[in-house]
Amino acid sequence: MIRFILILQGSLSKNISPLIGLILTFFFSVILLLKPSFFEVIENKLLDYRFLLRGSLQTPENIVIVAIDERSLESIGRWPWSRDVLASLVDKLQEAGVELIVFDIILSERSAQDQVLRESLDRAGNVILPMVFDFEGSSRVSLDVLEKFAIKAIQNPQAYKKYGPIEGKRVLLPVPELLESAMSLGHINMFPDKDGSIRWEALLIAYEGYLFPSLGLRASALYLGVPEEKLMVLATEGIRLGKRFIPTDPWGRIPINYYGPERTFEHLSVVDILKGNVNQEKLMGKIVLVGATAVGIYDLRVTPYSPAMPGVEKHASLIASILENKILRLASQYINLLLLVSTGLILTLVLYRSGALAGLLFFTVILFCTFLLGFYLFQAHYLWVNLAFPSINLSAIFISTILYNYAMERLKAIRIKAMFSSYVTEKVVNELIKNPNLLRLGGQRKDVSVLFSDIRGFTTFSEKHKPEEVVSLLNEYLSAMTDVVFKWDGTLDKFIGDAIMAFWGAPLEQENHAELAVRCAVDMIKRLRELQQKWQKEGKPILDCGIGINSGEVLVGNIGAEGKKMDYTVIGDHVNLASRVEGLTRKYNAHILITEFTFQKLQRAIEEGKFKDVEFVEIEKVLVKGKEKPVTIYEVKPLTTT
Repeated sequence: MIRFILILQGSLSKNISPLIGLILTFFFSVILLLKPSFFEVIENKLLDYRFLLRGSLQTPENIVIVAIDERSLESIGRWPWSRDVLASLVDKLQEAGVELIVFDIILSERSAQDQVLRESLDRAGNVILPMVFDFEGSSRVSLDVLEKFAIKAIQNPQAYKKYGPIEGKRVLLPVPELLESAMSLGHINMFPDKDGSIRWEALLIAYEGYLFPSLGLRASALYLGVPEEKLMVLATEGIRLGKRFIPTDPWGRIPINYYGPERTFEHLSVVDILKGNVNQEKLMGKIVLVGATAVGIYDLRVTPYSPAMPGVEKHASLIASILENKILRLASQYINLLLLVSTGLILTLVLYRSGALAGLLFFTVILFCTFLLGFYLFQAHYLWVNLAFPSINLSAIFISTILYNYAMERLKAIRIKAMFSSYVTEKVVNELIKNPNLLRLGGQRKDVSVLFSDIRGFTTFSEKHKPEEVVSLLNEYLSAMTDVVFKWDGTLDKFIGDAIMAFWGAPLEQENHAELAVRCAVDMIKRLRELQQKWQKEGKPILDCGIGINSGEVLVGNIGAEGKKMDYTVIGDHVNLASRVEGLTRKYNAHILITEFTFQKLQRAIEEGKFKDVEFVEIEKVLVKGKEKPVTIYEVKPLTTT
């Protein structure tokens, strides 16, 4: 398992976090191009927030809503009203010099007063009535009735072979008497999104091979004085109103640029119009939309601004946006893709070069700037840029990179623990995990103290005793000595048969490494004395050992066959010298010998009185194998007998 972890961490040693960002950005770019509606619900909510942050727009003065409100119902009576009431309303509006009267009321059922209303429509000559398409069943209306209200000019109609406007199967029209007297017709179909909110207007609906405009589009064209031949549909691209161009999606839809919540446009009560309580200047030359705002009539719609906005206000916003050229336009796929890719690449680069905290800060900043840019384009240029894809991509890159880096840190920690748990104490391992930069796994030169300990006469001992007895006694001895090495924060390099190799000064810096090594040697001899007493009582053979210590610069690091067998160890002349000095303990019948290099590093500690319990006896200068100059060696003698 440990070997697998080491191989895995090694195979992932090259930071692939940039690759994560590139893969995610490419993935979301493909989805954006192939299925741009993938995050439609999220994007719709982000659009709603843009409306709410923007607030209400200044409404044009030439659009007024004449409301069938609660006051009107209280005064005139419950809905539906008699047609003569509507006729009186048309007459009052015509007398006031209204430019267009746009009804948002379905007048599809016959009434005894239809003729009265028809005469009012004839006198006014500027009334637009609504129709409603049904998308199931089959047609029951003669096209002769509707053909004159269809859009005549269509450019590039063959484009509809791939995309086409929504197609109605049946249509609900005003009663024939009113239909004949209407200036024109427009559909009032609404198509809520999945959450029930109205965000799109179908400017066109196909029926029996003809295209019919929405009520708002028809009213705008008539108010602008655009003749029939100048109202042209560019299939799958948009609609031209004279010199104005309204870009649509391939299905002839546009997003509705709501001017604000309910009552953003000026409301006049029907009852006030009928009683003559409204100054004619408020109506002269204007587009008047007649629609229900009273809750009891149930013509309330969910919009980005409100869960209950009268449907007539939607028509008012649409007409206003066309007249003022404030049409909310969809950003092209090129713009959406550019925003997605650029933000993704920038965040990827920053995360690759920064830490977690800086990465979090920049992720927050770039996400905020992305939303800020989207809001600016929406508010200042009426451009609907897709923010769902870049925001989700940024979040995915950040989270994935953080998780990857966390996984790499965990693997690094496991690798360090697996590598050093048998060498050093848990305290040192934890310190290395917390500060992995302290550990350079490549070779490096460091000043250390190296200790070699060897059992005297072990070969003879092993030949005279059973293997089981030899192994049992050796394990007990090595285990006790290892505990002592760890007690003094040493790094256990290896067991060489019955010998022990340890060092101080790596992997963590230890300025007093020579002092720790000597203290460990003294403690090892003390522990050996305790073991000898125990073995004597148990009738077991008595083992003895010699210890050699040297200090100096060595090469430390992972050495071995990569991917197969690696050891964290030290090599160099000073390591060899420590081993040679340990071998001299037999010649001088000493338990602990140190070199002049170690003794020099102990001078300050000796002067500070840290070795009052130890005597350092200079032996002599010896010429050690591998050295051209003789080295002075010292015997370390504990002054206590315990």
